[in-house]
Amino acid sequence: MNSSRQAVPLSRTHRSSRRRSTALALCLAGVTVGALAQAPASALADESRPTSVACPSGLEGKATCYTGRDAGGAHYVIAVPENWNRSLVVHAHGGPDLDDASDPERAPGDLERWQVMVDQGYAWAGSSYRRGGYGTRMAAADTENLRRLFVREFGTPRRTYVHGQSWGGNVAAKVVELHGRPNGPYDGALLTNGVLAGGSRGYDYRVDLRVVHQYYCENLPRPSEPQYPLWQGLRPASALTTAGLRSRLEECTGYSSAPEERTALQQRNLDDILAVTGLPERTLESHLRFSVFTFRDIVHKRLGDRNPFGNEVVRYSGSYDDEALNAGVERFSPDPTAVRDLSYDSDLTGKVSVPVLTLHAIADPTAFVEHEAAYRDTLAGAHRDRYLVQTFTKEHEHSALSNSEYANSISALDTWARTGRKPTARSIAASCASFDRVYDTGCLYDPTYRPSSYASRVRPRPGGLTWPAMTAARERSWSRVDGVGIAP
Repeated sequence: MNSSRQAVPLSRTHRSSRRRSTALALCLAGVTVGALAQAPASALADESRPTSVACPSGLEGKATCYTGRDAGGAHYVIAVPENWNRSLVVHAHGGPDLDDASDPERAPGDLERWQVMVDQGYAWAGSSYRRGGYGTRMAAADTENLRRLFVREFGTPRRTYVHGQSWGGNVAAKVVELHGRPNGPYDGALLTNGVLAGGSRGYDYRVDLRVVHQYYCENLPRPSEPQYPLWQGLRPASALTTAGLRSRLEECTGYSSAPEERTALQQRNLDDILAVTGLPERTLESHLRFSVFTFRDIVHKRLGDRNPFGNEVVRYSGSYDDEALNAGVERFSPDPTAVRDLSYDSDLTGKVSVPVLTLHAIADPTAFVEHEAAYRDTLAGAHRDRYLVQTFTKEHEHSALSNSEYANSISALDTWARTGRKPTARSIAASCASFDRVYDTGCLYDPTYRPSSYASRVRPRPGGLTWPAMTAARERSWSRVDGVGIAP
């Protein structure tokens, strides 16, 4: 696709990138974040020019790396390999991080982790986003802004792909829906261990964890502390830290202690929480952190204290005493306008028009593999599943997969985009061996695997069995509502 694009010689871009601009701070002083959100990317104030910096150790002598900050305030990193194949990978990072401002360390860390893309000859560009906190469309806009910045500084690549990991998979999938039209700027997407069920359904299992934990532990909040509804995650004024959360979880379940060191009550609490929620023990703390701190961000900072979550009709099972649990667990219903705004921001319509390849660890303990079933059903519901190929591996991690598989995946996506020949899970698994001879990190594909439905893993709420969660028609209708979604 887009084979007519012509790349600008790299020497010209090197000359361009050495020019330094000091106009950014003056410009940003007079522009609000809201105004930035309303203006198209081409109308934003001038960005600071990319500044050459040292590359991660694995890329020394292989690439030239740059950092900068775009007009929206998002820090970014760009790497251009010496053997550039004239194609670009734009990376969407996961999280979301919860800092108020853009984190200058985030994008460099992502480049170090995914430098395999640069090693394979692709230029790489990663944004830290203009702020932390939830906002899928904001992150998608910052990803697209960085692509445009790259084109201005380095010329138009022959092909451009967007890659997203974890929540970044949701962001990258949103980028494709918003900008991935035929003959448009993106030729395909690679989504790895992606959170692809969207915000309105993708966190229901953490809602369940929040209320089940409180039923057994009664320490978030304690009876002696100010009370608040659990859908808030945490009251706005709370000074609870992640260390404090770990302490309370340990106090209740002994999760970080050896089994023989736990009390009988701690072991029973832990057993019941894990059995009811279906969460792996090793990621229990991280899921609870999300249901506390990220829920607070979503509810208080992004949705104006409106509740997007519900569990009113959920029947919990698997505990020592299900009847007592269901009688005692906190119940609540969502605010329809909050559901609408979270859905508009993060749910996927499935309206894609370019190749999308996914890679997911079957035993991913954070973004369950059933997210892929949600995405499969989303594209099928939009009659766009012809653009989708899904691959699965026998891995057990969320934040990192095999470099051999990453290299194989971007190569398979590139071949599909260039030739129009759609691969299969089996053909992709077979092609990995040549990359493993280089990286020796393993090819752990299971080409026969197909995940069960999302509802088989996460208790559905009313209306939660049909996909897409947000149709393209509903998205168009909601887009006419003043102030819809999450503000950047």
